Amino acid sequence: MLAYLLVTWLVTTISLLILARLPLGIEIDKFGTALWAAVAIGLCNALIRPVLLFLTFPITFLTLGLFALVVNGLVFALAASLVPGFRIRGCLGALLGPVALSCINAILLRLLQLGLKGA
Repeated sequence: MLAYLLVTWLVTTISLLILARLPLGIEIDKFGTALWAAVAIGLCNALIRPVLLFLTFPITFLTLGLFALVVNGLVFALAASLVPGFRIRGCLGALLGPVALSCINAILLRLLQLGLKGA
């Protein structure tokens, strides 16, 4: 269990560094900042996101789930505001950042899984 958390933390950190290279308006100063940003994103997703999703359920239902993207963007922006050196420029980075992060995470975790299976 602890090994899985550490691997996920490292993969999220690498994903954030990749995300900072994309033209989405997300800036990360250094590797240590990315490590803390991954922790902040994980904690915000675990503690704050469920409460926000519960409170915004009616509008999320009316928009057929699209408002959940706004909630994800708010949580991502909150995590960025908690970590010095992790910045989001504009709404595009806040809305597309979490989507891109989850896609990059999924790809890296799958590649890692395939690499371990072949070894």
